Amino acid sequence: MRASDAGYDIEVSGVGTPETVQAKHVIVATGSKARQLPGITVDNEAICDNEGALAFPAVPKRLGVIGAGVIGLELGSVWRRLGSEVTILEALPVFLGACDEAVAKEAWKQFTKVQGLDIKLGVKIAKAAARKSGVTVEYTDAEGVAQKLECDKLVVSVGRVPNTEGLGAEAVGLKLDMRGFIIVDDHCRTELANVYAIGDVVRGPMLAHKAEDEGVMVAELIAGQQPHIDYNAIPWIIYTHPEIAWVGKSEQQAKADGLAVKTGQFPFSINGRALGTGDTVGFAKIVADAATDRVLGVHIIHAHASDIIQEGVTTMEFAGAAEDIARIVHAHPTLSEVIKEAALNVDKRSLNM
Repeated sequence: MRASDAGYDIEVSGVGTPETVQAKHVIVATGSKARQLPGITVDNEAICDNEGALAFPAVPKRLGVIGAGVIGLELGSVWRRLGSEVTILEALPVFLGACDEAVAKEAWKQFTKVQGLDIKLGVKIAKAAARKSGVTVEYTDAEGVAQKLECDKLVVSVGRVPNTEGLGAEAVGLKLDMRGFIIVDDHCRTELANVYAIGDVVRGPMLAHKAEDEGVMVAELIAGQQPHIDYNAIPWIIYTHPEIAWVGKSEQQAKADGLAVKTGQFPFSINGRALGTGDTVGFAKIVADAATDRVLGVHIIHAHASDIIQEGVTTMEFAGAAEDIARIVHAHPTLSEVIKEAALNVDKRSLNM
């Protein structure tokens, strides 16, 4: 890409005859790719990244996963439910540190004690090698003792990195940060005139719905409108079973920011709809400002958490309070009643507990 009188000339090659595309405005949306661990060769046969883990020809008897983050947990839990013996090796000493502690504690119980995932925290990977009989992973555990994991397949799931390598950013003056993300402002503008960047290639969560909203925002900016995204109101979802979903701050994050909070929690185990469907595991939790009652965060663990979280997103977008949720009539019997009860419980006045 280079500046021209018309705006920018973009040289396109790869399939067919190379050509040059002229554009007044440019949006960079090159996405992300799987992060690699130094010293471990991913062949997507025996040792796979998160994409290769979706293409196993059969259910592996023993599956190893490096990384207990969002993708590692999703993949590990899927293959466990399909019959694999799954061992997950995580470098961090805590489980799901980005989640609310109450949700992380319940998730740990469900994944390890109920479903049988073997999750080892605080490990340090030494090396992994593919052999005829499978894959051998050498690591040290949290106590510093050398250990060895033998598995049929290994999934390396240690996050993703922005896909900016080979983009030619330096040649046109497009600035990247230390981690390779394109530097943008709150409206996804780069330092180049009329050049924007969105999605996984810029700061913020690597989520498809975040990228989609950024794309809409940039299109509206180019059209002369005044859009805005509240990044604090973007929902996060882990598609395990049960699902984990949250928006805003966890209780520990709010307290770390110096905020006085009050919380309300309500279980699905006494919700009529959950009892009717058999999905009674989990709860909803609301974190509110102690002085203003404004909702700071909503956290859910349940089979349908991804759908239920939207009420929390809407409330936060409108700077709503826990009392606002509590005053809304929720249809009965529905799973959403748990959100109302959690909101009522912020002031310890739940109707059904």
